[in-house]
Amino acid sequence: MEELRKVFYKTMAEMMDENPQVVYLDADLAGAMGTAGLFQEFPQQAFDMGIMEANMIGVAAGMSIKGKIPFVHSFGPFASRRCADQTFLSGCYNKANLKIIGSDPGITAETNGGTHMPFEDVGIYRSFPGMTIMDIDEPYLLQEILKKMANTYGVMYLRFPRKGKTVYYSGTEEFQIGKGNIVRDGTDATVIACGIEVGYALEAAENLAKENIQVRVVDMFTIKPLDQELVIRCARETGAILTAENHNIYGGLGSAVAEVLAENCHAAFGRVGVPDTFGEVGNKKFLADKFGISAEYIEKAVRELILKKKKGLGD
Repeated sequence: MEELRKVFYKTMAEMMDENPQVVYLDADLAGAMGTAGLFQEFPQQAFDMGIMEANMIGVAAGMSIKGKIPFVHSFGPFASRRCADQTFLSGCYNKANLKIIGSDPGITAETNGGTHMPFEDVGIYRSFPGMTIMDIDEPYLLQEILKKMANTYGVMYLRFPRKGKTVYYSGTEEFQIGKGNIVRDGTDATVIACGIEVGYALEAAENLAKENIQVRVVDMFTIKPLDQELVIRCARETGAILTAENHNIYGGLGSAVAEVLAENCHAAFGRVGVPDTFGEVGNKKFLADKFGISAEYIEKAVRELILKKKKGLGD
């Protein structure tokens, strides 16, 4: 079981070796990301752009217009809000082929503190036309999606924790960008989660099963475009939808799912996410409890949602 940054490094090396058009740009964080070896192995394909994230996006977008497939990395807040204008204009508006990696999203920034703790990155990028947004915390899924990103044209934002290594796939599954996956089935309620919240949702579902509450868990790793068909199906089959995200309660996965439900079907609905606030220093466990996104909070929210369903408040 390897950390996601090691999976990222190995997959990037494999793709760069197979296709010289794949290039890697980093904002002086190769040491933190564990990608320093790429600069030694592929000196013509790996570039340290320094702590100039906005410039890095512009350079990468220009490379893409010339046929390159650039993957660019910085910590989540700098890969999003610091270079949002360049991503919008040089990337989306220019119809570039740009793969943006934002590491350590939300509470996974841990002791780097509030300035490095993006709870707003998905919300920023969701409003950009044509943007694809993904949140991943599983090694095999990350490996497979990186390969699909390289072979899919467009501007994409992928957030994942560098040190994450939660495993819930067998290594034989097939994935599709824009499609969610049911990782645990159930009939009483559905938790639609992304990133680190999938692991918390599975833990919550396991605990709730002891109370004879059967919870379906969906890994909605693609937030945009959202798998609307799966959302509607789960709403109709279980009658209760809870979203769980390592992001501000506004503008992210919960908002996206709520839009689908409001326009297509009725179900009891709730959200687990970070309240409208800024991050702070702490370890992952402390922060998950502090901001109300741990397995315990998902369990509580599911119980409340099932009561709501029984009272017919989702109709």
